[in-house]
Amino acid sequence: MIIFGIDPGTATTGYGVIKSQSGKSKSKVELVDYGCIVTPKERAMPLRLYSIQKELKRLLGKYKPDCVIVEQLFFGANSRTAMMVGQARGVVLSTAASYRVPIFEYQGLHVKHTLTGNGRADKKEIQKSVMKHLGKRKLKKPTNGYLDDAADALAVAICHVIKAENSNNREEKVVAGK
Repeated sequence: MIIFGIDPGTATTGYGVIKSQSGKSKSKVELVDYGCIVTPKERAMPLRLYSIQKELKRLLGKYKPDCVIVEQLFFGANSRTAMMVGQARGVVLSTAASYRVPIFEYQGLHVKHTLTGNGRADKKEIQKSVMKHLGKRKLKKPTNGYLDDAADALAVAICHVIKAENSNNREEKVVAGK
């Protein structure tokens, strides 16, 4: 199963593509690709959003994912930033929906807790957990953007695999208990 994770943003939208193979006990997660879609801050907002859409379409067409996982927006103190990120999320959700694949959303705190056991984990802890799940000792900085954004996208994709695995294990226990 190809899983496409997205950490939406107007300046930088992180993406991570993983392959999950379910086994008897635990799913194996394999890194396919990761990076960032970057838009110049001097460009008008409609053009930035269009750039995100265009590049996301290219990536979804290239990887043909079985599902898309998007990090939900966390509303902080800065409402202007939240609105801009909300616009990018809208483009991401609309573009993903056009590919007719299931879309799942997880809150950042939930992703952090699922991967590290701590809902307040920092960026370094997330990256360390992502590398552990992928069996990597290091992740290179993407050509464009920041490793933080790409790692967050990989984290949301891995979170989905873990949640699906836990759900399947519960189903097996219910069936076994009959």
